[in-house]
Amino acid sequence: MNPGTAGTATTAEASGAARSELRADVLRGLAAPVRMLPPKYFYDERGAGLFERICELPEYYLTRVETGILAERAGEIAAAIGPNACVIEFGSGSGRKTRILLGQLDRPAAYVPIDISGAQLAQFARELRTEFPALPVLPVAADYTVAPILPAGMPAPRRTVAFFPGSSIGNLDAAAAEQFLRRVRDLCGESGALLVGADLHKDPATLELAYNDPQGVTAAFNLNLLARINRECGADFPLDAFAHRAVYDRRRQRIEMRLVCGRGCEVHVPLDGAASPHATFAFGAGDYLITEHSHKYTRESFAALAARSGWSVRACWTDAEAWFSVWLLG
Repeated sequence: MNPGTAGTATTAEASGAARSELRADVLRGLAAPVRMLPPKYFYDERGAGLFERICELPEYYLTRVETGILAERAGEIAAAIGPNACVIEFGSGSGRKTRILLGQLDRPAAYVPIDISGAQLAQFARELRTEFPALPVLPVAADYTVAPILPAGMPAPRRTVAFFPGSSIGNLDAAAAEQFLRRVRDLCGESGALLVGADLHKDPATLELAYNDPQGVTAAFNLNLLARINRECGADFPLDAFAHRAVYDRRRQRIEMRLVCGRGCEVHVPLDGAASPHATFAFGAGDYLITEHSHKYTRESFAALAARSGWSVRACWTDAEAWFSVWLLG
């Protein structure tokens, strides 16, 4: 649906469509040879709030380090982007990094945040319109991993720049990451650019600690996905039977977030509503389902991914320890 006409659908219709998509993805993921749930469903209202808490944890260095790079290099980044750019951000969240970028850009033409968490997106858009009253802020509530339709009547910019911070590119496997980057290339056009954050490979103990915080916030974030599926799909995951665990796969250079079953149980997911027949999935003790992959890159491997996707590296900024990288592709 064109976001410009999304308001013609009722809230119930939109919610029903979203829940049908969630149910289909859950059924597909639980029936797969390696059970997986799409990480985009982490971000209901509670999940979005828990993720903001994760970003404040000392163990979760990613947000802190990337924000530091952006703050330190904001002038260089803005100069490289140039004036009158339209910024399209994928997964805007609370927008702390966005504010750094927009605050340095020269007369940006428009800002288009795309996020699956509609409530958080609406609040963020209201805040930005107050902070940047001259800037057209045109939010799109959508899944950015598919081709979103941009708002009608957008100002004509000098160039279109996509902003994809947070190392979210790491949630995609190699083929999906390349496909996504190609789609962004098409969206931005020949004169366009992409500013993207990518986490770098480092000591596995540091990586595992970042996703297994002692406070248990990441565990609550991960388990909230099952609570959402129970609530919105009518499933019956026994939450006390599953535990969060994140492990680092050295061969694939990625963190794997899991929900591990501690005892045998059956999970039932209605096929089309609570009164309909259901699908049954058996879990034994030690069985798990994967909720997220987070790939880690070397500078060489990310540059190669960019090249395969039709992008050229214009600049790369890192922190002093080379834990994280921010890339400008064109």
